[in-house]
Amino acid sequence: QVQLVESGGGLVQPGGSLRVSCAASGFSLDHYVIGWFRQAPGKEREGVSYVSPLATRKYYADSVKGRFTISRDNAKNTVYLQMDSLKADDTAVYYCAASSKLLDGTKWYRGIYYDNWGQGTQVTVSS
Repeated sequence: QVQLVESGGGLVQPGGSLRVSCAASGFSLDHYVIGWFRQAPGKEREGVSYVSPLATRKYYADSVKGRFTISRDNAKNTVYLQMDSLKADDTAVYYCAASSKLLDGTKWYRGIYYDNWGQGTQVTVSS
């Protein structure tokens, strides 16, 4: 069974850091791109970051550039999103998604291009 499972969410104070993980089971991530998305209450889903299979290409939303870092460990079948200098506006449910197609700068942030999704992990930034 193909499955993506996010973990690592939680409550953190503004300015703090958190690392969320996306672990795959039932398939190997080696040939898949991974996107991180988030959705806050009352807001549309937003593409946060993207990494190609060998991590040679990465994209970030302007809202997180310089604060978030995406990485992957294919040996562990896991992709990570390191989130630093967190703000209240980063509060959302964070989802990872996989696609077998390479995506360019005009497509990576659009959910329709991804085939498999995780169930999400809640990140709350609050004092």
